[in-house]
Amino acid sequence: MHCRIYGNHSRSLRDAAGSRLFISVCRLCRSLPFAALVTLISVGFVLEAPAHAAAPTFTVGWSVYAGWNPYFYMAKSGILKKWADKYGVVIKVQRFDYAASLDAFVGKNIDACTMTNMEALDMPAAAGVDSTAMIVGDYSNGNDAVLARNNLTLAQLPGKRIMLVQKTVSEYLLERAMDVNGLAAQIPQLHLMNTSDSDLVGAFLGNQSNQVAVTWKPLVSQILAQGGNVKPLFDSSKIPGEILDLLVVRTDILQRSDGSGARFAKAITGAWYETMTQLTAQGAASQAAISGSASASGDSVASYKEQLRTTYLFSTPKSAVEFSESPTIKQKMDLVRQFCFRHQLLGQNITSVNDVGIRYPDGSVQGKGDRVRLRIDSSYMKLAEQGKL
Repeated sequence: MHCRIYGNHSRSLRDAAGSRLFISVCRLCRSLPFAALVTLISVGFVLEAPAHAAAPTFTVGWSVYAGWNPYFYMAKSGILKKWADKYGVVIKVQRFDYAASLDAFVGKNIDACTMTNMEALDMPAAAGVDSTAMIVGDYSNGNDAVLARNNLTLAQLPGKRIMLVQKTVSEYLLERAMDVNGLAAQIPQLHLMNTSDSDLVGAFLGNQSNQVAVTWKPLVSQILAQGGNVKPLFDSSKIPGEILDLLVVRTDILQRSDGSGARFAKAITGAWYETMTQLTAQGAASQAAISGSASASGDSVASYKEQLRTTYLFSTPKSAVEFSESPTIKQKMDLVRQFCFRHQLLGQNITSVNDVGIRYPDGSVQGKGDRVRLRIDSSYMKLAEQGKL
């Protein structure tokens, strides 16, 4: 909206090969002239000189969204390389369409990916991929909205065609709008029209009989600018902290025995908060970060700033840690996991919402402890807060 492991095993092979070479030279030394022996030994040492292992490489997938565009700027500006070099890793950032990025992550074709808390549950967790949310970047604070023509109210939505991308945060937002306003009983009567985000604006504006749309910025802004009598009925600022934007990494990457996964996590976290410092500063540094992030999606600076106004950035590690370790995140995540379960988004053969567990920084688990598939990890953000990266 892969690294290679070079451990003791490879070193032992080199040592063993060197020993075999030495024994062979000793057996030959009595029968060879001295000059030939020196040449043989020299060649042997050249052949056995250890090559430098390539730095472990990690790929981060991102897609266009106000809170994720900074990954583009982070790479383009050199901030990411500086931090990657510090930790002896190579980090690539790759742009995807959102759905494609999730598929690539679940398929283990990339190591980390930007995604919402809902997609972290209904994609990798549902597919059995144990994943860790290591950066809590922001929450939608008005970026997502329910829009309607002709002064329709939420109570009048049943029976009307509602255009949205189904089984996404748009459908979640719509249900929460009804629930918050005491209309939960009418949710089954909503008539949803599954419409791709690339088609939604044109289809809604091009046909006046389409009266309701649920989507996110910048599409919301485009509709409101051109739609005439279209007004927002509800937006995500009414449910703060429920639509979270995260950087998620496969847990097995973080747990690599050679430590490269942890070094990657430290590097990307350090780069993220340096970028956030620039983005939220005053003066030239901020302008460079904002224009660079806006260019990631072809937005104007004015448009991108407008999107940031309805994005609650956890711009400091302290704010991100406090939210990640608060009881609030557990309450928000419970609402999201219940929605995913009701819509059968948690995977096949799931008979209870507790069949997909979520572990929090304090060690507590929502769901079954032996079925944890999503972990909220504040440890790397805390290192940034403490100045230890």
